[in-house]
Amino acid sequence: MHYTPSDRRAPDLTGERKRMDNQVVVIGGGHAGAEAAMASARLGVPTLLLSMDVDKICHISCNPAIGGLAKGQLAREIDALGGLMGLAADANTLNFKMLNSAKGPAVQSPRAQIDRWGYQRWMRTRLENEPNLAIRQDQAIGVVTEKGRVAGVRAFLSGVMPCRAAVVCSGTFARAKLHLGRREWPGGRAGEPPASSLSESLLELGIPLFRLRTGTCPRLDARTLDFSRMRREDGDPEPRTFSFLAARREGRQIPCHATWTNEDTFRVVQENLDQAPVLTGAVAGIGPRYCPNFETKVARFPEKKRHHLFIEPEGRHSTETYLNGLYLSLPPDIQEKAIHTVPGLEKAGVIRYGYAVEYDAVRPTELRDTLETKRIPGLFTAGQINGTSGYEEAAAQGLVAGANAALQILERPPFRLGRDQAYIGVLIDDLTVRGTEEPYRMFTSRAEYRLLLRQDNADLRLGRLGFESGLIGRERLDRVEALEREIAIGGRLLAEIRLPGGESLEQNLRHPEISWDDVSRHSPALAALSPRAAEQLSIGAKYAGYVARHLRQIRQLDKNRRLRLPPGIDYAAISGLSREAAEKLSRFRPENLDQAMRISGVSPADAALLMLRLG
Repeated sequence: MHYTPSDRRAPDLTGERKRMDNQVVVIGGGHAGAEAAMASARLGVPTLLLSMDVDKICHISCNPAIGGLAKGQLAREIDALGGLMGLAADANTLNFKMLNSAKGPAVQSPRAQIDRWGYQRWMRTRLENEPNLAIRQDQAIGVVTEKGRVAGVRAFLSGVMPCRAAVVCSGTFARAKLHLGRREWPGGRAGEPPASSLSESLLELGIPLFRLRTGTCPRLDARTLDFSRMRREDGDPEPRTFSFLAARREGRQIPCHATWTNEDTFRVVQENLDQAPVLTGAVAGIGPRYCPNFETKVARFPEKKRHHLFIEPEGRHSTETYLNGLYLSLPPDIQEKAIHTVPGLEKAGVIRYGYAVEYDAVRPTELRDTLETKRIPGLFTAGQINGTSGYEEAAAQGLVAGANAALQILERPPFRLGRDQAYIGVLIDDLTVRGTEEPYRMFTSRAEYRLLLRQDNADLRLGRLGFESGLIGRERLDRVEALEREIAIGGRLLAEIRLPGGESLEQNLRHPEISWDDVSRHSPALAALSPRAAEQLSIGAKYAGYVARHLRQIRQLDKNRRLRLPPGIDYAAISGLSREAAEKLSRFRPENLDQAMRISGVSPADAALLMLRLG
């Protein structure tokens, strides 16, 4: 599907308003687009999801897994706010693990290998059955504005589709280019065209873009692998679920396997670095720091020859497996040579080669914390176009952007999440305040309040916020409130019941060696509490001191957040403000003092001057 400049004539929207069927148009059917479309439609706003290929809605482009360190927290928060990712993953799980299960609850994260075709079918079916949502196969080639705000989306086949808000979720497709060895060709994913005209439209609207890159690993035929030479990685014996609505997980799990690179692998790659486009300068975009190409590892860390690789199933009814950890952009014959040096992969048959993709991204500091662009009212962006990597980061942004597009049309308050409320809040704040120069990935270390923002309590943290915004219904909130009442009853019992020495059960539970079973045997009422309530009470007791400190920090954060910065403030005119602070404040235009204080280059002294200016 191609578009020529002659198609870009000025739209005539006269008379179109009366027949406007879709008030929100979501561009792109990836994880961000699916969650954006669902959030908008769930709020009662007629929504159109525009995808270049409806058979690829929520396609798993890279690793067939949901969750992981910090990403699992995002997936559970998406579920708590009515999103689909958790339910879809639960319905298609092949192998589940709770990562860091031996560590504290703040860093534990759920992760599941999923059937990527099953996940895709599940998501499309759910989207097709949403009453306020329509799906259309077409290519968006531009955003139409009128009087400075969004008035429609122009598509290659459909022409101009009037709307009041648009959410751009173009993933890696914006002016995208694929690289494999010395070969390069236009494409956002292997076998799929780029969305080049969309980039041109954004640039014409004054939206600054920059280049990023990512990559994917080879896929192998499981029938050609020698699993006896690898370490078997089974899932948890009692697998949990992502969704708070899901029942106990059923179904046979499929094992993953681990193996390692060696000196021979290193040698094959090192001898052919001149054919790696990610190193030769053929790729202009900046790659991910924490998930680099294997060629980059070889070039940067020549002393390290042994790297973990994981063989992960792609589907319950497929022999295709994902070679996680061996991100390659070398020519096909060199990829095969490197793969065949790995224990267990000596005779591996390659189904798909790895490759690199570079694409356009929006400077995320150009966005408000609602993910609306500062320059064009009604234009929202979400997902990899905002500089992130990962399905979970994309889906989280999509949910927020789609919800805010709909809420703006409904003339209701925007949906915002702070750093103290959710990992989603940390993600959006990091992007919109600090920006990024490379694909952003979420880590638990990015969340200063991670002890409060655990994966196990996402519904308790976000249920009421989701209900007030219309993202979840009364029935779901009732479940959250029932759990809250159960926890409150258990808390009173722990405080009231005393042991012979005078210590309360709550004080006794604080000791590291004391378990919930130890205290609950003193009270039939405690023993009758649900596992979820018991879990929350146990964590609450053992981390009470840390939680109290976090809450004090949050109260101070709330004070700073309430100090709003006027949008037209002249920072250059504030006497005593450092030149760097004035320049960055003028560029980023933070909405409140809290955001201003987190901008690199704004010192505590600069923040004090701002407080004086605000009185």
